[in-house]
Amino acid sequence: MGVLLIEREAILGRGIRAALAHSGYRVQAVRTAEAALRLARSSAFELVILDLDPHDRDSLDLLQAMRREKMLFPILVLSARDGLNARRRCLDAGADDYLVKPFALGELEARLRALVRRADEPARWRNLGALRFDPAGKHAYAGEEPIVLTVRELSILGLLVEHAGKVVAKDTLFRAVFPTGTDAAPNALEVRVSRLRSKLGPAGVTVRSVRGVGYRLEEAHAGDTPLRRRDGRRNGERKRG
Repeated sequence: MGVLLIEREAILGRGIRAALAHSGYRVQAVRTAEAALRLARSSAFELVILDLDPHDRDSLDLLQAMRREKMLFPILVLSARDGLNARRRCLDAGADDYLVKPFALGELEARLRALVRRADEPARWRNLGALRFDPAGKHAYAGEEPIVLTVRELSILGLLVEHAGKVVAKDTLFRAVFPTGTDAAPNALEVRVSRLRSKLGPAGVTVRSVRGVGYRLEEAHAGDTPLRRRDGRRNGERKRG
């Protein structure tokens, strides 16, 4: 298992590297954020260990850069700071775990094993463009911004995300949103899909209508334009005057 170790303290770095190598890990060690990012871009790693001072801008920038570039390996932060704010800043920046110095090498290895187990679990979030959707918790985000959806809009989005890129039949969506016996109007589904499409705009995805068949969730194209309402205005556009 490949491990990228970013450790500024040479003695500690040698100790960690020797212990992990003895346990069967393949460790590559660097001492700067620049070298770490370059190596992470060019090589495959299952884990990253980062010696980080929460007040060191370079270290925090490295964490954020790795996450911006969709590097999904677990990151364990090592730090001499034990305060709640320090932990919070690191976790918010993209760390998966936080271990305070000094620590026992046995605990370090136990933390790494836990991160590997967690990474092997089925992914909780579904992603498309900047859309992030949690099927279990029913939460949707455009990047880091929450998308406020109704219960029925969430039901529609859940089915579309599950079959992203494929057409979901109108009847299938209708039955999922409106239980048997509901006296919903024939165009009720279209109305809710239209509202959902408008709300998903900031996430760079759209609900494409496939005439006579159903709907498909896909990334929006540069040529896509916002739908216009009956009064001629675009969705979200305020009336002038």
